[in-house]
Amino acid sequence: MWTEIDTHISQVTGNKFQTQKWRSVGGGCINQGYFISDGQHSYFVKMNRAAKLAMFEAEALGLKEIYDVGTIRVPKPICSGVAGNSCYFVMEWLSMGKGNPKSWEEMGQRLAAMHKYHLNTGREKKFGWNINNTIGATPQINTWTQNWVEFYIKNRLAYQFELAKRRGSHFPQAQQLLNAIPKLLSGHQVQPSLVHGDLWGGNAGFTEDGEPVIFDPATYYADREVDIAMTELFGGFPAAFYRGYNKVFPLNKGYEKRKILYNLYHIINHFNLFGSGYVGQANSMISRILG
Repeated sequence: MWTEIDTHISQVTGNKFQTQKWRSVGGGCINQGYFISDGQHSYFVKMNRAAKLAMFEAEALGLKEIYDVGTIRVPKPICSGVAGNSCYFVMEWLSMGKGNPKSWEEMGQRLAAMHKYHLNTGREKKFGWNINNTIGATPQINTWTQNWVEFYIKNRLAYQFELAKRRGSHFPQAQQLLNAIPKLLSGHQVQPSLVHGDLWGGNAGFTEDGEPVIFDPATYYADREVDIAMTELFGGFPAAFYRGYNKVFPLNKGYEKRKILYNLYHIINHFNLFGSGYVGQANSMISRILG
């Protein structure tokens, strides 16, 4: 298997690569992760069952989209494929360090620059992406849509509620919430921004030199507030991050209520991935939104 991966890396990079050392590293709760090196070049390799190749291919395209914008660093994608019963995704290896207030502020500024990048490029104003990808292990539907409210109802919350129903759970106020979203988002002018899509603390960090890095994206074009909202979902980023972001691209009035609506998507997804422990939190959020 490693021989096949080495050959693929060599073909793509144009440099002969042969793994001389490797070790298992954290790959999250879904994939296995490995560090590999030939003594000169090092890579991070994610692995999963061969049937999951499309998930890796979508992640690679998402990283490339962010990489090509050039506002905030992501690991450069190298190659992906199947070897034996496994699929793999090879990307640049980044040696990670720790952040400080200055580097967190810079992360906020760079993310804001990414969110602003396409607003004045003349790009057609649509929400979604060229392909579907995944949020965790759940399919994420990215069908291009002109209207943000329509996109968020159909491709985000309604889809997650339907998955929950198939798993035998019903959120009693789900339809009421879906019906209320047009009013909840009325007056909120949304321009499509390139977003990371899964921006919690485990998917952001810093190189040893303190450069901000984001990774493991669920990329699409959306209301930029979905990224900022998720940074607050599991404990929040340091205040310096939000200070840096608002210096470059201040958040709009009403964000504090919209963030609950946007984070509900992730909590329903956590229910669909991990079970009933998230039911109470989801119902509480729905009640707060409708209240």
